[in-house]
Amino acid sequence: MPTFIPRQITDNILSRLHSGKAIIIFGPRQSGKTTLLNNLSKHLDKILYLNCDDAQDRQALENQSLSHLKSVVGTYKSLLIDEAQRVSGIGLSLKILVDNMPQLQIIATSSSSFELSNQVSEPLTGRKYEYLLLPIAFQELLAHHGGFSERKELTRRLVFGAYPDIINNPGQETELLNLLAGSYLFKDVFSFQDLRRPELLKSILRALALQISSEVSYTELAQLAGTNHVTIQRYIQLLEAAFIIFRLPNYSTNQRNEIKRSRKIYFWDNGVRNSLINDFRDLENRNDIGSLWENYLVSERLKYLRNNQLYRSSFFWRSLHQSEIDYLELYEDKLDAYEMKWNPKRKAQSRAFSSLYPHAKFNLIHPDNYTSFLS
Repeated sequence: MPTFIPRQITDNILSRLHSGKAIIIFGPRQSGKTTLLNNLSKHLDKILYLNCDDAQDRQALENQSLSHLKSVVGTYKSLLIDEAQRVSGIGLSLKILVDNMPQLQIIATSSSSFELSNQVSEPLTGRKYEYLLLPIAFQELLAHHGGFSERKELTRRLVFGAYPDIINNPGQETELLNLLAGSYLFKDVFSFQDLRRPELLKSILRALALQISSEVSYTELAQLAGTNHVTIQRYIQLLEAAFIIFRLPNYSTNQRNEIKRSRKIYFWDNGVRNSLINDFRDLENRNDIGSLWENYLVSERLKYLRNNQLYRSSFFWRSLHQSEIDYLELYEDKLDAYEMKWNPKRKAQSRAFSSLYPHAKFNLIHPDNYTSFLS
């Protein structure tokens, strides 16, 4: 039986129950949303569960007449909706239920934000709380396994990532990741509007996987994939909305020797990235360990900020002369700079950055001290 690893957003969600608002949980496929729903159900009474991958359940919510929706809910006190993005007009249906049945606690999950978020944002203004459930965070694994055991798993996390199935099935990582990244993870992207070129999506994903921790040029990607800048931008937006990748912008205060507009693109999970390039070799046999380390640290740091409701702006920095800082955080009047080195002896602080931002706090993150950065 799979090990249940408590998710950090659970307590936040429980504190919002019975507040008269819907709770929306976003996250990539297979990140544990259904398991989280089942865990939350222990704290609810008289539950109606609808899985909207099922046509009958989906259709029950697409008729937006109040009398019909009341007949569906009946005397239930809790309504759990899995894969809610599959329901046409779900935002209006939820609005009607929230406004007319305030005693009903609604919790809905979605594996894509480009459909559900667009549908619920306006109808549910002031009527919802939103949460993001990503692959299991280091802080969650640390709390479950303990520091000693989890630190021993670092090299495995860098290669195979931290999706629940991967954590729970040691020895089957390659097979499971290839199934996940082969098509299932991108199901929502493939079905969105008129994306008729899955081979183009795979080409873009592979190119992005080979460029993690580097600045990404849409023009260069377009040339590699045989398409145009606009199409590249659209596909990247869809991949972001499906919680597969995220963009990190550059930091600039319009100093003369800073780049003004650029971005890096990272994957939310190292294992998905490695599956896309079919490379699950041990670290000692790889030449991309620096990129894996940076992708892991940046993605895990963003999970940490989200899970702990720390509101900070994240960036990277580079000068026109190629001086670079891997990661920056801006909050209140503070600027923290981080360099991420797999080899702790390779200490490198950019003099160009320090001269422009002398009050910034510089930090070197390496395998001997990364736990405090992520927990």
